[in-house]
Amino acid sequence: MAYKKVEHFDEKITAGLTESYRDSLALLGEDPTREGLLKTPERVAKSMQYLTQGYQIDAKAILDSAKFHEDANEMILVKDIELYSLCEHHMLPFYGKAHVAYIPNGVITGLSKIARVVDAYSRRLQVQERLTTQILNVIQETLNPLGVAVVIEASHLCMMMRGVQKQNSITTTSAFCGQFQKNETRSEFIRLIGSRLH
Repeated sequence: MAYKKVEHFDEKITAGLTESYRDSLALLGEDPTREGLLKTPERVAKSMQYLTQGYQIDAKAILDSAKFHEDANEMILVKDIELYSLCEHHMLPFYGKAHVAYIPNGVITGLSKIARVVDAYSRRLQVQERLTTQILNVIQETLNPLGVAVVIEASHLCMMMRGVQKQNSITTTSAFCGQFQKNETRSEFIRLIGSRLH
């Protein structure tokens, strides 16, 4: 059987975006009818829908779908979660890693759900500062843990390709609540995300 890629996109949104990107190419001085660009507006229209699919994802529902009662009360950390997002100021990518920890209060969630929550918020037009707090807030509200910690390290193409053009800068944001506001717990979290135990 021949390979067939199947994708599902909203036809009305795709058509509207395609027309807009075709107009944008012409405004930039390109010829949208030349061979190499004929399908580009539609490809970009579909790409943007994929890159912003987080608007259709309910992060709370993700966590609710895998909640388990457990007596665990020590830190659970999922680190080095890859993330890809779009800066809302220039619609250029930023990418990096998220480190997310929580201390259960009788309820845990599936480990993959933490990564899915990161995706749900990063697949939107974003700023890193808001992304960090959104992840923290939904975990706190849904699982009611004793504390949550989120650190994101990311490179921003809006700083690398344009503007100040600094190629090696990394932006780090953090958010802490509950037990992670205590120096001892926060220090343990910072030590763990910086260590290579594997």
